[in-house]
Amino acid sequence: MPEQPYVIDPAGADLHTEADRLRERGPVALVELPGGIRAWAPTRHAVLKQLLADDRVSKDPEQHWPEWIDGRYRETWVSLWVGVTNMFTAYGADHRRLRRLVSPAFTKRRTDALRPRIEEIAARLLDRMAEVPEGRVDLRSAYAHPLPMEVICELFGLPEDRRADTARLIEANMDTTITPEQAMATYREVHELLAGLVASKRERPGDDMTTALIAARDEEGSQLSETELIDTLLLVIGAGHETTVNLIGNAVHALLSHPDQLARVLAAEIPWSEVIEETLRWAPSIANLPLRYAVEDIKLPDGALIPRGDAILATYAAAGRDPLLHGETAGRFDVTRADKEHLAFGHGVHYCVGAPLARLEASIALPALFARFPDLRFDESAGPARLAESFIGHGHRVLPVRLG
Repeated sequence: MPEQPYVIDPAGADLHTEADRLRERGPVALVELPGGIRAWAPTRHAVLKQLLADDRVSKDPEQHWPEWIDGRYRETWVSLWVGVTNMFTAYGADHRRLRRLVSPAFTKRRTDALRPRIEEIAARLLDRMAEVPEGRVDLRSAYAHPLPMEVICELFGLPEDRRADTARLIEANMDTTITPEQAMATYREVHELLAGLVASKRERPGDDMTTALIAARDEEGSQLSETELIDTLLLVIGAGHETTVNLIGNAVHALLSHPDQLARVLAAEIPWSEVIEETLRWAPSIANLPLRYAVEDIKLPDGALIPRGDAILATYAAAGRDPLLHGETAGRFDVTRADKEHLAFGHGVHYCVGAPLARLEASIALPALFARFPDLRFDESAGPARLAESFIGHGHRVLPVRLG
């Protein structure tokens, strides 16, 4: 294994070529993230799956990342990801406690109950798109983004006058090219915004999950701190829409790039669920997720060693296209693929609680879009689709299309 780490491109300009190069370095590769942070990147599906479910791997930097404990990196981009106190960074009993508070928002019953409202939002957005002169739109801003954003904001009672700022701050959070000063400014602003939401809900409670979390926080004897409350809102509102934005956008881009497969889907030869799962495998909404930490030395089956206290980067994009699992065609988008196994929603105790909602939203948004605009195609006159600048998020910042 090379001693020099592979330097990750902060802008994520070519995530999959980067993953291919990392695979050449073995089942885990030492990488350098922005700011000089070193971490181990699993390059194989089986290795990542093992580490995601391993009790010897923690997500709590306060307990298990010596460099963080020593005060390094606390005013850099990584603070937006690991410097929070919620179930995303919790370990063991703390994680179970915090997850129990959020899980009721994403039960199958509650998720299924959202179907009519999601269908209504999708129809309204499609009506609005149909009125655009010449039928040229940015699919992300017109459809892929506002649909899941509106759903999650209604679920957590975020008022309309706070939604634009929330969306802006979540996008800034995903941008891994920002300066340390910008990262800290984003951190402060998003916490001020959510603290304001909490204050307003305390004054005027509603039938929403923010009010439910506040009730749990204010309950006598509750173990939920005010910081945990605000950071939990940041997690569920941010992850609850941004990943679905990318799922919808990536699926549309993949289908328009493979018109023969799109034709079979529109002819009902292939169900939309197959499109969704292949998109999650081939272009997961989160390419790389920071960070986890080795609680003790971890020796992998091939003999590689991740030393105690070292950071680990969850490499979902690399795992999704692993030739050891998906063969020589791993890098090819193919909705007819028999095995679409992926880790796009994680694995183990940190498996994404919002996965059913993301799948439901995509299963409504995609067929509705193509039923309304069956001649949808790229708008080449507006230039190519542009990816977001992030090695974490894997989606389009701009996706120009013509409605036909």
